[in-house]
Amino acid sequence: MLLAMFIRWEVVGHPIYPSMEAGQTIAYISDVGAYGLKPLFITGSVITTVSLDLGVMAERWLRHTGRLVPNTSRAQKILSVLAIMSAVGGSAGLILLSIFDTYHHPNLHDGFLLLFLAGYILSAIFICASYQRLGIHYREHRILRISFWVKLAFILVEVVLAAVFVGTSWTRHRNVAAVFEWIVALVFTGYILSFLLDLLPSIRSRSHLPQGWRNQVDLEKANLTNGNSNASTPVTTDSQGPNADGGDLIGHGAHHHHHHHADNASSLDNRQ
Repeated sequence: MLLAMFIRWEVVGHPIYPSMEAGQTIAYISDVGAYGLKPLFITGSVITTVSLDLGVMAERWLRHTGRLVPNTSRAQKILSVLAIMSAVGGSAGLILLSIFDTYHHPNLHDGFLLLFLAGYILSAIFICASYQRLGIHYREHRILRISFWVKLAFILVEVVLAAVFVGTSWTRHRNVAAVFEWIVALVFTGYILSFLLDLLPSIRSRSHLPQGWRNQVDLEKANLTNGNSNASTPVTTDSQGPNADGGDLIGHGAHHHHHHHADNASSLDNRQ
């Protein structure tokens, strides 16, 4: 969608749209979307947000069903739910800002834009916090740490870019703000693609078990190994009773054998 809108703006020769202010020569995404490409803008926004929300929900469901390594605490589950709720709020913001375009509804458009940015940044923060905790518990799964750092980078970069965008818009540096709006959108596209890192480990193939299943197999092997080790070595020697020490058993037998021979010798002397 972004590529189609940018190409359209380039092909028609950088037109000045009615929604653009005096002196502004670089169009906002919403300027392009408000004229001629509004159906594409709305459709693309719906597809983008629904896809991302389904990705966030799928990650939670796959952990619940065991295809991804499960959450290890209630706090992680709460963070996942908060991430989903924030993403839904961000989705509502993006869809509504595409419907209420910047030319006919400028104030509503700006409000929904802030809702979109805040919703997805909060969602990324909750997801990042959840992955940080998962990465500590499942240190053997590098993909969790990679996903954590990718999402943390998104948060930091997007917050800085969004702050510059809002600041330059507020001070009416429209061309600078327009450039940063396009950059924010591109970074957001990268954030959407980052969810492939989270969902790919759940795929089953001939050469790959889902992450959660493999983790369960490793746990069962570890438990089996520990169980055999504990079975072969008693916890204490008390459970062996008087035979705890082999030396005691041998000594006891030798002592009994010595007394038996002594008794026989005494009997022979008496007979004589």
